[in-house]
Amino acid sequence: MGLLSKVFGKKLSVRLSLMIVIPITLLLMVSLIVMLFFSRRAIKEEAIQKASQTLEGTIQHIDNILLSVEQTAGNFYFSMMPHMDNPDMMVTFARQLVDSSPYVTGCAIAFRDDYYKDRKYFMAYVHHLPEGGIEEKALQDGEYKEQPWFAKPMSGGKPGWQSPMTGDEPDEVPVITFCLPFPDEEGRPYAIMGLGVSISQLSYIISLAKPSPNSFCMLLDEDGSFIIHPDSIKVKTGSALIYADGQADRNARKGIEAMLSGETGYRQFRLNSTDYHLFFQPYKRTAVAGRTMEKLNWSTGILYPDKDIFGDYNDLLYYVLAIAIVGMLLLFLLSRTIFHRQLKPLDILTESAQRIAKGNYDEPIPDSHQEDEIGRLQDNFQQMQQALASQTGELEQLKDTLQQRGESLRNAYKEAQKADRMKLAFMHNMSNQMVAPAKAIMKDVDSMCDTSCSDPAADNVQTVCLAADIQKNGDTIAKLLDELINISNEDIRKEVHDA
Repeated sequence: MGLLSKVFGKKLSVRLSLMIVIPITLLLMVSLIVMLFFSRRAIKEEAIQKASQTLEGTIQHIDNILLSVEQTAGNFYFSMMPHMDNPDMMVTFARQLVDSSPYVTGCAIAFRDDYYKDRKYFMAYVHHLPEGGIEEKALQDGEYKEQPWFAKPMSGGKPGWQSPMTGDEPDEVPVITFCLPFPDEEGRPYAIMGLGVSISQLSYIISLAKPSPNSFCMLLDEDGSFIIHPDSIKVKTGSALIYADGQADRNARKGIEAMLSGETGYRQFRLNSTDYHLFFQPYKRTAVAGRTMEKLNWSTGILYPDKDIFGDYNDLLYYVLAIAIVGMLLLFLLSRTIFHRQLKPLDILTESAQRIAKGNYDEPIPDSHQEDEIGRLQDNFQQMQQALASQTGELEQLKDTLQQRGESLRNAYKEAQKADRMKLAFMHNMSNQMVAPAKAIMKDVDSMCDTSCSDPAADNVQTVCLAADIQKNGDTIAKLLDELINISNEDIRKEVHDA
């Protein structure tokens, strides 16, 4: 990081490139974030609309099948009424019901106890076999009485649909059953006709209408059991609530609970390490004249993997990010190349300035071929270098002249010092020579004075006076000479010390 900072700090072209690329990158990133945000929201709204349309179409398709079965049962109801006392005809009618509708996989016509005097229990049963063909039975064992498709309408007396049920064989496919009671004169049911619709057949039909390759529709009854689901095992044994409880994501159960409460909307959750959107709405039957409109409390849902909803969006996001990164790098390299080329004269000037700073004042500055600020700077720097070189030459000449003059002054100074020493020596010698005569005069004067004092003649008075003056002047000369000698001695000592 420190190396990058040093490189970026020293390279003007890099810094200028970053000054362009960074704002553009920030602007581009903000634009991409806004665009991708609204794109994702639009994709989600499209998925919601597509899921809603698919659910509407699925409900309509299922309801058309159920309505077709209900109408088939109603049509046969009136045909069967005159023959209800003939148990053999019940098998025939059951066979005709199975043959007349492509959606009916089985038909059972069961009677209450002792309806036929020679038979305590009776049920005519015709159904398609899994391996092909049709099986017909006339059962008299009474086990059907415990099955919901018979017991509920027998006690309630109203037609309706029952949740999926399976046969005795484990390999039999589950069916939903439309139960139509046959009331007696008092309105009490004495027989129940049950028409079974194969869940696998419904699931296959519904699977053709799924909105994406990995999505699927499902239909739940009021207690959360699967009526339609791609996995037939879940239809036989599974409950959506129990299955949701087995997941770590609590939103799965919340989504199922919202479905069972009759809400319309969607929930997002993770299932088996895959993110899903669950779109759901209640199952609503189409109102048709003569149709019983009992409330089924069913709910439909589409489990939509996020990769189906946002897969192309995520791929586009990665492509856009990759293109943006490559584009920013190319923009950086391109801008750096341009700046480096444009700022090349500055590098040359910098190197020349460094060599000039080291004393190479004759460093040549190339002519500029640019007319912009950098070109003018290079021209001015060239003029400055030429002026500096010229002034440097003049300074060198002045330096040489000053050195020569300084040498002359040093020589003159030495000569002056030599003359001064000679002067001092001369004065010293002269002073020494003057001392002896002055002392001799003083001595003579003293003698003359002594002689004059011994001769008291009058003529000697004037002589005494003159001698006194001579003595006085001689003392003065002696003092002056002593001072001159002392000064000379001090100058000589100073000269010796300085030397």
